[in-house]
Amino acid sequence: MFMTNIETVPGKSITVCHGVVSGSTVRAKHVGRDIMAGLKNIVGGELKGYTELLEESREAAIARMKSQAAQMGANAIVNVRFSTSAVAAGAAEIYVYGTAVTVG
Repeated sequence: MFMTNIETVPGKSITVCHGVVSGSTVRAKHVGRDIMAGLKNIVGGELKGYTELLEESREAAIARMKSQAAQMGANAIVNVRFSTSAVAAGAAEIYVYGTAVTVG
């Protein structure tokens, strides 16, 4: 499934617009990651545990969006956008959305 953050697929024509598709996941921080993040806040540096958590979250949200698009019969998703929000203390949502299309 082709994905892009622009309105078209370069070199292809959109033949069918299936509609908006989305995927999301809500993840909580892990105690072990919190301890390491606290130490990194003192000495500085990348919070690798959180980087990994966000990467896993993005991948899960994208997989859910692609699955929804495939069920609609789409072979591409255009105008892909990401959003994040705090859902509860220590938990955040990653939300991805776009327009499912068929290109030929």
